[in-house]
Amino acid sequence: MTDFTMTTDADGVATIVWDTVGKSMNVMNQQGFLDLDALVDQALADDAIKGVIITSGKEGTFAGGMDLNIIAKMKESAGDDPARGLFEGVMDMHAVLRKIERAGMDPKTNKGGKPIACALPGTALGIGLEIPLACHRIFAADNPKAKIGLPEILVGIFPGAGGTTRLSRKLGAMGASPLLLEGKLNDPKKAKAAGVVDEVVPADELLSAAKAWVLSEPSIVKPWDEKGYKMPGGAPYHPAGFMTFVGASAMVNGKTQGVYPAAKALLSAVYEGALVPFDTAIKIEARWFTNILMNPSSSAMIRSLFINKEALEKGANRPEAPDQSVKKVGVIGAGMMGAGISLVSALAGIEVVLIDSTQEAADKGKSYTTAHLDKGMARKKVTQEKKDAVLGLINATTDYDALKGCDLIVEAVFEDVGVKADVTAKVQAVTGPDCIFATNTSTLPITELAKASADSEKFIGIHFFSPVDKMLLVEIIKGKETGDVAVAKALDFVRQIKKTPIVVNDERFFYANRCIIPYINEGIRMVKEGVEPSLIENAAKLVGMPLGPLQLVDETSVDLGVKIAKATRAAMGDAYPDGEVDEVLFWMFDQERLGRKSNAGFYSYDEKGKRGGLWDGLAAQYPVADEQPDLITVQHRLLFAQTLEAVRALEEGVLEDIREGDVGAILGWGFAPWSGGPFSWLDIIGAPYAAERCDQLTAEFGERFKTPDLLREMADKGQDFYKRFGTAAKAA
Repeated sequence: MTDFTMTTDADGVATIVWDTVGKSMNVMNQQGFLDLDALVDQALADDAIKGVIITSGKEGTFAGGMDLNIIAKMKESAGDDPARGLFEGVMDMHAVLRKIERAGMDPKTNKGGKPIACALPGTALGIGLEIPLACHRIFAADNPKAKIGLPEILVGIFPGAGGTTRLSRKLGAMGASPLLLEGKLNDPKKAKAAGVVDEVVPADELLSAAKAWVLSEPSIVKPWDEKGYKMPGGAPYHPAGFMTFVGASAMVNGKTQGVYPAAKALLSAVYEGALVPFDTAIKIEARWFTNILMNPSSSAMIRSLFINKEALEKGANRPEAPDQSVKKVGVIGAGMMGAGISLVSALAGIEVVLIDSTQEAADKGKSYTTAHLDKGMARKKVTQEKKDAVLGLINATTDYDALKGCDLIVEAVFEDVGVKADVTAKVQAVTGPDCIFATNTSTLPITELAKASADSEKFIGIHFFSPVDKMLLVEIIKGKETGDVAVAKALDFVRQIKKTPIVVNDERFFYANRCIIPYINEGIRMVKEGVEPSLIENAAKLVGMPLGPLQLVDETSVDLGVKIAKATRAAMGDAYPDGEVDEVLFWMFDQERLGRKSNAGFYSYDEKGKRGGLWDGLAAQYPVADEQPDLITVQHRLLFAQTLEAVRALEEGVLEDIREGDVGAILGWGFAPWSGGPFSWLDIIGAPYAAERCDQLTAEFGERFKTPDLLREMADKGQDFYKRFGTAAKAA
């Protein structure tokens, strides 16, 4: 079977239908390109065919892009000279799309050729837009749910099949930049307004409109193939274009801090390509695309942010159990977490019982959903009917009897063992024996909390990150007696609310907080040592962390850090390692500098809460040393502080799958996404170097950097984490 088929009607219009076998949405693979190429050849050679329409056999969509599994493996399959193999493979794709674009025209006169239209029933992403851009006219169905764009930059690559060159020449560098550099997706009408598609027509008129155009004997020469073509907005050495490219370079470096190679390569391809004829420009694009595919960052990002993330969302680690989709969820506690959990549950169509100790508190929790929907209505994303339906799913009450019929309870009350135990007893006095009880906690041991449950097999931890509606990750924690059904229920619930789950075993701080707390602590520890605070913060950002450790403390609040420190010290006793950190943190607490919420923390804030610079009072208490460490040392302290905890979590069995370790790190606390996550980063730098660097850091800064036994063993054997622990290794 083939993904592409062609039929010709009595009027001489050939329709090529893309319908990927066994997929709900079209994705391009290597054979697909060969099949499309053969049909285009056939159509151009047949004198009876006057023109061509390329469309989709999938209802409501055109294509989701390239099969990224193939892109991830292109380097491996490119032979002994991978760069050459990749470049030639990319140029083969260019040849197919250039053949569509030229459509048999005479190369010298631009005469002849057959019009080729693309008819998009809906979503068109990546190569699903690059093919239409090579066609002579793009028709899109008026489908408001459709998304049209080039999101490649979000997974560490850029549009490499002509999309970068064609879109920048069609819209100009400025017009193309939101789509290319930000991966912005538009609905069909906005895509037309931006100049990406040419016509938006009713869905039932899509093919007839495209056919009418094909038969109208239109001019099909692209602007860049005409003599005298000038780039919209100006080429690099045009007065207007010069300013555009200078600004674009500053913007890219400002946003990426220089750690995302794809953005810089994309800008280089546009800049250099704008100075030469089109056919040379696509060779330049192919060279830069090859450069990115050869960079380990791109393959790591694709693996973590697409392949592994998608596998986890589809239940890669779900135990065998019948479908556990949630029909009615009880949320106990209507604070920020409970309100957020109620919101995402109701948006997923799940009936919600939201309980708090007072009706006022319960209603306030429900009002969070009201405010969210009102914002959606203001942006015309939500209708009144949708708002009424979602709010109708939430029953805000103080009555525990309303929990009858719930198949999942998510408790989100104060982080106190006694309070949670009391709530557990109250809930289980009402719910049935099959109801799964989940506690939302970031620090308290699940096995300990499960002692209050009538059935510890049906007790599990679900750690949401705040704000719930915006954060993509959910950490599911198995207690020592948690059963498979409870795990399956939690995973199915996370799937319903469109989040990404990781499943970990019960241990202090679980996985995410176990890794992020050392990052914060290392930053605070350096303040006490006299390291310039701005060096700490900027070092973190220059290595790809979204927030420096001091700003992160401000965002999460100093008093939360104090509370965690006191609880950890009480649990660990003499083994507690962070006394130096506590000195700074407790001093900040005593100064009533609690972070953003108090408009005073490591940073200064104005009366409206806008963050300014670092607080100058910090240097008065902890003077900056005359001699400062180099940038790499600061960055390595911050990165290894997190990464070594990830390795220890794997070593101790808290983490069972390195895919969850990498995806969880990026989505949970923003671990340098360019690296693909802590395990991918270790594979990039190599275990031997990592172990050697840990030895150096241990000698200079202490035992917290001691090389874990697992990393030492892998260094001695020259092993990679993904070759040893990845799915391919397990299958073998």
